[in-house]
Amino acid sequence: MPVPQPDALVFDVLGTLVDEPAGIRSGIRGLSPAPDDAAAERLLGLWQRRIAREQARIADGERPYRNSAALDREAAEEVAEAAGADGTGAVEALARSARRLPPWPDTADGLARLAERFPLIGLSNAGRTTLLELNAHAGLRWHLAVSTEDARAYKPSPEVYALAVADAGSPPERLLMVAAHAWDLRGAQRLGMRTAYVHRPVGDPPAASDRFDLYAEDLNDLADQLDKA
Repeated sequence: MPVPQPDALVFDVLGTLVDEPAGIRSGIRGLSPAPDDAAAERLLGLWQRRIAREQARIADGERPYRNSAALDREAAEEVAEAAGADGTGAVEALARSARRLPPWPDTADGLARLAERFPLIGLSNAGRTTLLELNAHAGLRWHLAVSTEDARAYKPSPEVYALAVADAGSPPERLLMVAAHAWDLRGAQRLGMRTAYVHRPVGDPPAASDRFDLYAEDLNDLADQLDKA
């Protein structure tokens, strides 16, 4: 690592530590009538586009802030209607699937290894209640979990990363932001944080112009690199 050992590691959660598409896909397949594989993928894309669009509208000031649970319910309503699933129960069950996301195979062991050496901070676009349920369901180990709800904004807004900096009590250059999304790491860089990209099949890979401090295949690879630094 080309910088001193960090004072703390700041982790993205959705996509980096848990497989968000897999959890939503599972909820979609639980609808009645059950969609086939192709339809399930189309509905998953509809969900993802709805969430991205509404978060962008909030960031642009086109609508007031609403937390992730509210946006998930909006997405669930749209997807359930598109799937022809009737009833409030179907919408509620689908919305809850966003709180029951499976961890990646290396997540638990990787966090445990890293927690032996560094304070770990989760920094998630998930609202407070959603983040609590996500942590419990996936068995995520933290020293501190921070929701972007506290800033009433979504990543990559700078005020979100400032939450982690304030809670860590360290200057941003002493913190290492870990994410599977290049856009997330760029947001952290703009605030002066160091960055580590972790590959995930559902992440946003770096562009040729990106320059992150570390590139890791998974959390155990990240721990190995930090051990050698």
